[in-house]
Amino acid sequence: MRIISYNVNGIRSAITKGFTEWLKSDPADIICLQETKAHKDNVDYASIEKLGFETYWFSAVKKGYSGVAVFTKIKPDNVFYGNGIMQSDAEGRVIRLDFGDVTLINAYFPSGTSGDERQTYKYQWLNEFAEYLSALQKTRPKLVICGDYNIAHQEIDIHDPKGNKKSSGFLPEERDWLTKFLESGYVDTFRHIRPTEAHRYSWWSQRFPSVRLNNKGWRIDYITVTGSLRDKIVDAEIYPDVKHSDHCPIYLELK
Repeated sequence: MRIISYNVNGIRSAITKGFTEWLKSDPADIICLQETKAHKDNVDYASIEKLGFETYWFSAVKKGYSGVAVFTKIKPDNVFYGNGIMQSDAEGRVIRLDFGDVTLINAYFPSGTSGDERQTYKYQWLNEFAEYLSALQKTRPKLVICGDYNIAHQEIDIHDPKGNKKSSGFLPEERDWLTKFLESGYVDTFRHIRPTEAHRYSWWSQRFPSVRLNNKGWRIDYITVTGSLRDKIVDAEIYPDVKHSDHCPIYLELK
């Protein structure tokens, strides 16, 4: 099972930058997208489905905002839209697909960069999401959690840790949440394969074009798995040269 997680920062914009052509290169069996910013009917999904993907979309109520989608060449047994929490579902943040005994969750974690109100909601969402996963594990113990987590975990995961210590996405409370999340039994698949690789990022600010050129980025996109799948991890990678967004795709292969 080859999985890509990718915040496309608007699927329609990504398509104009060659996203569909990139899919033709067969990067993975399952493509998990965040921040689609579109409803299915407003996207040329037919050209994507012609490549052999079934497409599943969970969009925000607000047009042009948030949203997740999964394109898969492996037929899921079940698809669940949302996690049953009202605000999260209104913002189109979680979609779940079951493949045999493996459950894949594609999630777009909130950002707190727009101010205190959204930062407060981010903490609320993180706690609600952890509770949702904990309950789900009781019946579905093999979980794969793909997404834009909007948190750089350690200093190795950000180009300027000292300068960003008060920035949303690298605040102590956010990093502590992610530490506790991993300590509760989840595996950061990229760090499992590449524990000490530095300067490996998945997002770059668009404010200055030189930021990505000079690789001044953050690793805020993750694919984590429950400990029961640790021995199934074959490879994990980040693809910074794929450029349809201010993020880049990340990759996991499970056997």
